[in-house]
Parts: sequence; C-alpha cells; structure tokens
Amino acid sequence: MSVNQQAHTGPPYGQPQPAYQGYQQPGYGGPPLPGVPQSQYGAYNGPVPGYQQPVPPQGYFPSLGFPSKGSPVSLNSDTSSLAPNFIGSLRGPPTSGAPPPTSGASLAAGHPGYSQFGQGDVQNGIPASAAQVHRPPAPQPFLPGSAPPASQPSAFQQYGVPLASAQQLSTHMAGMTIGSTSTPAPPPAGLGYGPPTSVPPVSGSFTATGSGLYTPYTSSQGPPPTSVSQGPPLAQPPFSGQPVSTQRLPSQVPGFAPPPSSTGIGPSSYPPATGAPRPSPMQGPPLPGQAVAGAPTSQPNHVSSPPPPSSMSGPHPGPPPMGGLHGPPPPTHPPQPGYQMQQNGSFGQARGPQPNYGGVFPGTPNYGSQPGPPPPPKRLDPDSIPSPQLNELPPQQKPRHRIDPDAIPSPIQVIEDDRSNRGSEPFVTGVRGQVPPLVTTNFLVKDQGNASPRYIRCTSYNIPCTSDMAKQSQVPLAAVIKPLATLPPEETLPYLVDHGESGPVRCNRCKAYMCPFMQFIEGGRRFQCCFCSCVTEVPPHYFQHLDHTGKRVDFYDRPELSLGSYEFLATVDYCKNNKFPSPPAFIFMIDVSYNAVKSGLVRLICEELKSLLDYLPREGNMEESAIRVGFVTYNKVLHFYNVKSSLAQPQMMVVSDVADMFVPLLDGFLVNVNESRTVIASLLDQIPEMFADTRETETVFAPVIQAGLEALKAAECAGKLFIFHTSLPIAEAPGKLKNRDDRKLINTDKEKTLFQPQTSFYNNLAKDCVAQGCCVDLFLFPNQYLDVATLGVVTYQTGGSIYKYAYFQLETDQDRFLNDLRRDVQKEVGFDAVMRVRTSTGIRATDFFGAFYMSNTTDVEMAGLDCDKTITVEFKHDDKLSEDNGALLQCALLYTSCAGQRRLRIHNLSLNCCTQLADLYRNCETDTLINYLAKYAYRGVLSSPVKTVRDALVNQCAQILACYRKNCASPSSAGQLILPECMKLLPVYLNCVLKSDVLQPGPEVTTDDRAYIRQLVTSMDVAETNVFFYPRLLPLTKADVDSDSLPAAIRNSEERLSKGDIYLLENGLNIFVWVGVNVQQGLIQNLFGVSSFSQISNTLSMLPILENPFSKKVRSIVDMLQVQRSRYMKLIILKQEDKLEMLFKHFLVEDKSLSGGASYVDFLCHMHKEIRQLLS
Repeated sequence: MSVNQQAHTGPPYGQPQPAYQGYQQPGYGGPPLPGVPQSQYGAYNGPVPGYQQPVPPQGYFPSLGFPSKGSPVSLNSDTSSLAPNFIGSLRGPPTSGAPPPTSGASLAAGHPGYSQFGQGDVQNGIPASAAQVHRPPAPQPFLPGSAPPASQPSAFQQYGVPLASAQQLSTHMAGMTIGSTSTPAPPPAGLGYGPPTSVPPVSGSFTATGSGLYTPYTSSQGPPPTSVSQGPPLAQPPFSGQPVSTQRLPSQVPGFAPPPSSTGIGPSSYPPATGAPRPSPMQGPPLPGQAVAGAPTSQPNHVSSPPPPSSMSGPHPGPPPMGGLHGPPPPTHPPQPGYQMQQNGSFGQARGPQPNYGGVFPGTPNYGSQPGPPPPPKRLDPDSIPSPQLNELPPQQKPRHRIDPDAIPSPIQVIEDDRSNRGSEPFVTGVRGQVPPLVTTNFLVKDQGNASPRYIRCTSYNIPCTSDMAKQSQVPLAAVIKPLATLPPEETLPYLVDHGESGPVRCNRCKAYMCPFMQFIEGGRRFQCCFCSCVTEVPPHYFQHLDHTGKRVDFYDRPELSLGSYEFLATVDYCKNNKFPSPPAFIFMIDVSYNAVKSGLVRLICEELKSLLDYLPREGNMEESAIRVGFVTYNKVLHFYNVKSSLAQPQMMVVSDVADMFVPLLDGFLVNVNESRTVIASLLDQIPEMFADTRETETVFAPVIQAGLEALKAAECAGKLFIFHTSLPIAEAPGKLKNRDDRKLINTDKEKTLFQPQTSFYNNLAKDCVAQGCCVDLFLFPNQYLDVATLGVVTYQTGGSIYKYAYFQLETDQDRFLNDLRRDVQKEVGFDAVMRVRTSTGIRATDFFGAFYMSNTTDVEMAGLDCDKTITVEFKHDDKLSEDNGALLQCALLYTSCAGQRRLRIHNLSLNCCTQLADLYRNCETDTLINYLAKYAYRGVLSSPVKTVRDALVNQCAQILACYRKNCASPSSAGQLILPECMKLLPVYLNCVLKSDVLQPGPEVTTDDRAYIRQLVTSMDVAETNVFFYPRLLPLTKADVDSDSLPAAIRNSEERLSKGDIYLLENGLNIFVWVGVNVQQGLIQNLFGVSSFSQISNTLSMLPILENPFSKKVRSIVDMLQVQRSRYMKLIILKQEDKLEMLFKHFLVEDKSLSGGASYVDFLCHMHKEIRQLLS
C-alpha cells in the first residue's frame, strides 16, 4: 500500500469481518466523502465482555511498540478465484467518536485498553528510532472522550484496535473464531461473503458482516500491511493534526448515496440481507489478538469508493459510495460504541461509519502517537461464500463468482489517501529510514540530513540485515536516483561549497565525501568514516571543536555536515588531463533529404532556432550563456557552415567522403550566439531555400555523429548534438542499415533480435562519444521503419534523449515537437559526467539501469546527464548489516556545468535495517518497486524471449507475496489472498507492466515503437513510470469551473465511463479526450465550438480557445498536466464508438487488453493461484 498509509485496525473483536457480498465497498477511487472526518475507522467498541484477551498478534512487536507494518490485504479464495461479489473489506472511518468501552467489557490483565488506533504502524516513514518513540509498546488505554475534535485529521488514524496476536481472528472462511471461544452466528443470509460469522452478537444490535472474506490479519504479521505506511515523520507530533494514515477516504462517489455506515465489508450498516441476525460488534476493546473488525484501519485501497450496499447480492454497479464516509448513516441498529467492523485489510473501501455507531467518528483519541495494532490483512475470498452446499460440491463444480472490482485494492484510493494524509505537512528528512509520501502527492521537503525523495527513492527503507533474509523475501533492494532533479521553487537548491585548492574532505580509504554521518573523534582532530570505518586526520584548515554532544560547533554552518544534498566545487585534480574544461557546445544537425523538406520540417526547425538560441542554458546570474553553437545539414553528404561574426554571409563547406569523416573548418564553426547573431539568422533563412528543390531521398547517419564528435574534439570541449532525422540510413557509408523489421518474430525465440542493434558499429561510436563528453539527442520523424533499436544506441549510451514523431504533419505535430525542442535545449544538463554510488559495509551496488555507459563495474559514465534522467541502482549484501547502524548510500556525481565549471553533487541517504521480515514489508514503496521491475524486465528482453521475461516477473512477485503470507500474515485459510499494506497495489501495477507494448504488443504496435518505449522507460523516474503504466483518468464534466483543482480521478476501466460524460486520460506521452455519445449538446458547444456530437473533428491537435468557463477550465487542466511532464503530450480527441476508440481502450489497464493481457480481477486470481502453489 502506499507507503504512507497507516495501519488499519482489524475489525473489532467479535465482529465478523465484513466480507459479505453485496456490500458495497467504498469505491477505491472516489473523492473523500464529504463531511467525513478523516478517520477511517469507526468507533471502537471495546472487547466483548467475557472474551478473554488473546495474546498479542505476532506481527506486533512490543519492542517496536507497534505491530509490523501494514496489514495485509487479503483476498480469499478457496479456489483461485475471488468471491464474486466480494468486495473486500473496507475500513470505515470511525464513526462516531470513540465510545467508551462498554460496560462489562473486561480487559485482560496487563493490557491497557486499546487506544483507538491499533498499534499499527503509523508511519511508514518514520525513522526507526522515532517510530518507536511514537508508539508505546503496549496499547494505550482507550479513554473515552479523548478523541480529538473531528476536524483534526488525526482523527483519521487508521489504527484500529490493536490485534492481539495470538488471537487473531483467524477467520477462516468458515467461522470466525475469536479468541478461543466463538459462537457462530447465523450467516447473514443475503450476504454473499464468507462463512457465517462466528461471533455472537454482542450487543445484539450491531450486525457483523460475514467474516469469511477477509480474515483479519492479526497475527504474525507485522502490523497490517496496508495501512501503516506512512505516518508523520517522527518529528511531528503524533497524530495531532495530521492523519496518520496515508490514505484518505475518498469522498463519496458521485451518484451514489452514501452507503449506510458500514461500507465495505465490515459489519455493514445495511440491514442483514435476509433477516439473518448479524452478530453485534463486541463491545469493549478488542482482544489483543484479534483483529479489530470494526473500522478498517487504513483502508488500503482506499476508501474512496463507496461500498456496495450489503444488501445487494450482486456486484455493485458503480463504485460503491463510501458509506461511512459521508456522515453518519442512519443507524439501523442502536448505535453501538466501538469500531466498525472492518474487513481487515481486506480489499474494499473503507467503510463508513457503522450503523450502530452514531456517526462519523469525531476524532480519534490521540494517545500519544501510538498507532493501533496492525490492521488485519485484507483478504478477498472468492469462494468463501457461506452456502454450505458449496463445500460438498466437487471442486470443478463450484460456481465461479465474479469478484466485485470495488472490492479489490484501488490505486485511486491509495493515491487519494496519501494526498489527504501526507500532503499537508512538510516531509522532514532528519530521521533515517523514513518512507516518503507517494510520488502522486504534492508535498514540500525539508532537508535535514538525508537527500530529498526527489533525488533518491528506494524500493524499501528498511532493508534485511542478512542476504538470506533478502533472498527469502525476493524484494529487490534498489534506489532510483535522479541526481540533477528539478526542485519546486519553494525548496532550496543544493548549496555549492568551495574548499579552495585542497578540495573536498574525503575518507582516506574508500574516498567517500564528507557527509552528516561521519563521526568526529579525538576532540575533532580525526573523523571515522561511516562507510568503511577508517579513521582519517581532519585537515588543519577544516578543524573545528566539538560541542558536548560530539557534534562540531560549525555543524549548521556547513552544508556537508547538516544536509543530505550539496555540491562541492571540484579542483583541477577532478578534471580531464588535469586542466579545467571549456564551456560546452551545442551542434544542430538537420536532415535536408526530400522527406524532411517536403513535410515543412526543415523550415520549421530553422524558424524556431532563430528565437530559441536566445534561451540556451546559463548559470544563475550570468547575463548570457557560455555555450557555443554550430550548424550542419546532411542527406547523403554533410554540409558544414562557417558563421564567424566577421563574415557578411555564412559559408558552406561540403564533405562528401563520408567514409573518412573530418571537420573542414575549425575557426568559425562553433561560435558565440550574440557575436554571430546576424550571420546565424542569415544562415537559418537560407537553408530552407537552398534545399527547397532537392530530390535526394537517401540519408547517412553514423557520419553525422562522427562529424559532431570530431568538431568537439577539435574544440577541446564537451557538448551535445541535436540531430533531426527522418529515414533509415541506407546510403553507402559507415553505419549503413538495412530494413530488418519482421513481425513474424514476435512470440518466438528470435524476438529479442528486434531490440538489439543490427551492428556493433554504433556501440563503438557511443564509447568514443562518451570519452569526449559528446551527448546525442535524437529527434526522429519516420514515415516507415527506421530501426530505433540501432539508431538509438548512441543516444542511449551517451545519456541523451530520443523523441519520435511518426508520420509527422505540420498542423497536428508542430506544437508537440516545438515544445519538446524548447525544453530539451533549455533544460539543465551536466556534461562529461561520472557517477559512483558508495555504500556502508554490508551491501554494495551490483547492477545499474539507465541511459549511460560503463567501462568498469563501479563508474556510471554519461556524456550528458539532464534533470529528467534517472539511474537505477540495485544493491546486494556482501556481509551482515546491523539494526543499530542501519545502512548508508552516497551518490557522488562529477560533472561540468553549462558554464564550464567542474562540480561534484553529493546525495546521502540513511536506511534502517531489520531482522524481521514484517519490518521490511512495512517499509516498501510499490511505485519504486514497479519502476525497478519494469527496467529489469525491459533489459531482459534484449537477451531472453519475452515470455520468459514475463513469467520471471510474475514468479518474483508471487514469491514476494508468498513470503509475506507465510512469514508475516496470521494463519488463515489458503483461500485467502493476503497482501501487505504497502504492496497492495503490486498486482495491479505489475499487470500493467506485463500488458505494456514492450512485453505484450498489440497488432498495431510497431517494432520501432517497442524499441522507443523500451529506451524511454529505462531512464524514467518513479512519477513517470507511475502514470505511464497506470494512466490518470479524469472526468472533465465533473470539474469545478470555479476552482483550481483537478476533478477526482477514476479507475482505468470501461465500466467506470458514462456515455453522458467527457473524460481525459494521460500517460505522460499522450492526452486523450474521450467524448461519450450522450454528452449534452451545451457541453459539446462549450468545449468544441460545434453544435452536435457528429460534428466533433478527430483531427484536432488542440482544443479550440472559446470564451466560456468550461472551455477555460478544461484547457487549464490540459496545460497543468503538460507542465508536470518532461515531454509535451500529444492531444487526441476520440468519440465513443469511433474506430479510434480502440486506441483509448488500450490504456484502460484494469480491463482485458486486445493483445491478450488479463484484466486486473483475473490477474489477481492468477497471482493468488501462483502464491498458493508456492505455499503448498
């Protein structure tokens, strides 16, 4: 689950878990319900009187003071399928203030009453030390009246009552046993979920929903997986104003009435379906071992969709409204204090307040900040429907039930919850091992010793102490590093530290740079390296006394001692040939063959360059850029231009011997823009005219790169080549290619050859370019096969970017191309860069992914590294780690700035280490994990058949989840699928990667498209892969024209679309606007300026500028999305039932794909089957 979520609480003891079919779960994607406090759980009822308290759950470690993180989500199924209507468990917000424990409830001795929140993990991101601080080991007494006012977010803590471990409810599908005694209650008749509940109605009035589906996750798991993840950083007060849980309850889904209070499968607020009595919730604090059924703690997936009404027996048609979220439902039964039952971690939305509880939960008591026990994991149980006869049927005759999509974890809900829980407070990096907010959350970072998550994100912030534990879990340990990332204006850029001629202070042995984790000893005269433990003398000029805590007294005055990221000015020792570099150069190389001229491309480029050259990158306060520029045009031969400022007209020199490339002039080729402005303008006016009547259709390619490389060598500088190219280079020359496109190779063992370069020539050329610091950016305009796999090699290995505009047409593609070109020319770039990642003893960097070249095993070399590129690094154990010391990473990037200054940028990050698997699973970040897995798979297709790569991905993820199930989740039926809270979205996102064009192409995807996407994804950051694999889908007709905010996103499935609405879908490369056939005529007129649906043109590349609020709002949304992405997205207008609609449906990733990809529901069942096979 999202790292930020808090753990949820289990259902109150005694209440069955709500897993009945027919209940609506709150939808995963809806907006938060109005009026609902942010707490997701219902009031807690307290243990049922007379129950004995169970032992604490296994996942709950007293030493940590909280259960392990995240309760798992679980889907249950005895078969591999999920229950048809099974909605999954929801956690509802606490409904109405915490009620006092009911009388008669007795707490077991030694356990103070639980606080409302279980001891789940509250914060994912909290540093270990802090975390402990926050949570007391034992549950805190639940004091009535202590709840904070509803307005506080903290109310939203998602911790449920702590589960006792021993006691977890292991609600098997069949009865839920609570504690050791359980009385089965008659199953609610109409609910389809799960076995009858076993809990006796405690107060009679509260009904529990079926327990079967989700068993609460109590025991061994660490805290429930789902909700725990991110809590406030330690430094923040315990939940005081901010909800712990990351997820936020979505608001009610439009169009649904709020479900009765219990949304989700928890005890529902709906009346029992057929009159079967539902057990009432137990009153009193839950037993320690049990999961609290009541409020789901943090609803894993998010509360936002409403749960289906429980009385429905079939799947709910739309997203269920979040029931509890909106206000208290009318209590059907007498309100009962206590938590709502929540489906433990089950999937589903969070439930709204339970019916018996009065209303929304005003606030959770703020006990210290201790989280409640882990919420139970979520589970979906497909076949656990209570009809007894099922068990008597032979397996093949069991009916297959359709799982309700609202019952499974929703990405939208997780994103919304994280935004509401973690978007308001700054993320302070002072504590080690904190899991940051999700990439989809807009948050501010305060650097207090660890690098910002904008620079480094990890797959896990708590890594196993031993390699055996790492192998057992199969969770890859990796960091996605974006060394030159752009920061928002309100955050400070890294400080530049100048130590003079002596240069940066470093460890004598491992050469790590001075950082906040170095330990000064002997009164400050020496320091001990935090990476290798070697002791080094402090240079005299750097000496400073220590204070009474052992810190240097100038700690806060030196960025390298107090911040996670900073820069050093490099000395001449860090420069090539021991001399300072010259400022870099940009060379524009334009294809002037027939296709390029005829399409209007050459004229367009020349016109744009006239103004663009005034915007070359420059250092902060410089008046003009130090970058020099040069121009080349080419077809079968190359034309160089002398644009020296003393000339009246530019001069052209032709090199026709492309087999032996040389630069015909030195002086006058690379010039200062301001000095040669008139000559350059004259040249750019003349080029389109000179080649206007060309008949030359053939082009060369490798000699063009060689020419740029030779020019930079002659000028003794680094630089970048901007190559604008249109066709397969078939003219006689080095690097000549042939058309080898063959779709018949797809799904064969030879498919990998389509991704490999045709010849090794370009690999050797790339090596030469990297040595000189010559980066290549490639703009491709193909009308047919171009062999991107081969042409892209030099770009890829030099750290450059590829842009592709197939079937380029001036009127529709000009805006996109010009915006990409402007951004590419203006963005921050480091030239001639070398990056090394150092780690503390116990782990080391073993594998690297991205656009770069490596000549040895440790140094990542890039001729150019821009602000959008990431390098992904995988770590492996080479020794044991200790929980006390944690693990450290230091990324050092040596580069030349655009002004020619040699610099070192340093990023440091400290991680926690664990001896318990539950701690690992509680501190993972699924978005980063998917980024790593996609890159790993996309590299795998170069050497293995695609099917092998796909199977390996599924197998690794099944092993990750099976290890969690076996070692962290409480014992429960094999029919349940239990997912860790932080990973509840792993199946849906993994399925998106498996269905992507690289791994499962549809018939319309070209070989070039696949090679292009493969290279693009390899250097994407986590935010880009997130939206690329699971696109953002916004209902434009629901947008508030008077507000600046975006409408709430919905899930990527056709069944979420309405014929009367207009939707926008973006994936970082394209923006689709889909218009339903029944959209009101007024909206069509306001947005497109035409009077009917049939008149909307499919060829629009931009929305018409119309003066009305709806048009302005939609255009502002499109502009807002364009600014967030590194590439300008192509806008495509689609009408429902039009032939182009298939293109749009390809991006509805929760549905089956035309190329054979599984739907989310089917894939979840498949993963469940794989996990069960591993466990058996």
